[in-house]
Amino acid sequence: MKDTTIRAIDAIQEAQKIAFAPFVFQATVSLRKLGVFSLIFEARRQGGITIEDISKELSISAYGIGVLLEIAESSKIVSKDEAGRYQLTTTGYFLNYHETVNVNINFTNDVCYKGLFHLNESIKTGKPEGLKELGDWPTVYEGLSQLTPEVQKSWFEFDHHYSDAIFDDALEIVFGNNPKTIFDIGANTGKFAIKSCQYNKDVSIKIIDLPGQLKKALANIKKEGFEERVSGYEIDWLKDNPEIPSGADIIWMCQFLDCFSEEEILKILKTCVKSMDDTTELRIMETFTDRQKFDNAKFILEATSLYFTVLANGNSKMYPAEVFLKLIDKAGLVIKEDISIGEYHTMLVCKKK
Repeated sequence: MKDTTIRAIDAIQEAQKIAFAPFVFQATVSLRKLGVFSLIFEARRQGGITIEDISKELSISAYGIGVLLEIAESSKIVSKDEAGRYQLTTTGYFLNYHETVNVNINFTNDVCYKGLFHLNESIKTGKPEGLKELGDWPTVYEGLSQLTPEVQKSWFEFDHHYSDAIFDDALEIVFGNNPKTIFDIGANTGKFAIKSCQYNKDVSIKIIDLPGQLKKALANIKKEGFEERVSGYEIDWLKDNPEIPSGADIIWMCQFLDCFSEEEILKILKTCVKSMDDTTELRIMETFTDRQKFDNAKFILEATSLYFTVLANGNSKMYPAEVFLKLIDKAGLVIKEDISIGEYHTMLVCKKK
């Protein structure tokens, strides 16, 4: 067993950080939005900038700037010298300029923050009780196309950030056997379908999703000029006895199955098996919690699980690979390849037993 003891004074300090974490987070959001972080960074070669100068530059009261920077200094986000000039710490720099951190902050603030207040209720009921803060839908997926522009932007940027970067590597693998027909399940905005059409001039794609998302994806695909090779198929996986067509060389699911409970994942996999022949491949791309190289990546995934609990659907999460391996076997599939892609992702290539 690991030694989990630390000095009482240090433990109290960590506990207090957690107790006031929402204050630090919202102060950080405000400092970003007001442009304070950017102004401090721009003044770095002059040795920093004072509250008074920030106040004048941004036309915001010194009081307002002061209370934000005080908590930021205590949280080691900024530092202050004896002359009262502020500079960004390395943490402060990443909070303002690191792409992944930026995506995570916007997702937390715009999509999740208000809803997280209802987490305790969701744990008790197994329902996304915080979703009422965004709209009146059974799950967030029915409402994606109806979210306000700011919330929708933050949701899709978060979703795409953890998938878009690996599409190029994934496409090289996916098209290794020159598939002619791909079913893209959970197409979102149609990015994978568009990239597939750009990558291979002969492939046909069928995107399978909820009606609202399908409409949005097909509109994006039409803008790119690929409507001749991409068709849509409406489905609601939560309904009884869902069905998909047959005839796919590859069934593709990227960061899709984590949106469902284990029972629902098994239903989806069995539905896919019914449509597959002996040559069809089911390719599952996921970010598994037990396959992350770095602790911060595992931490992000575990935080994302709480989003699923309180906002998305109330019963899904980011899973360890061992859960998927059992469900894949139970659905009547066998894993032919287990491929690590990029920093976070695993591709599981499955065929019928």
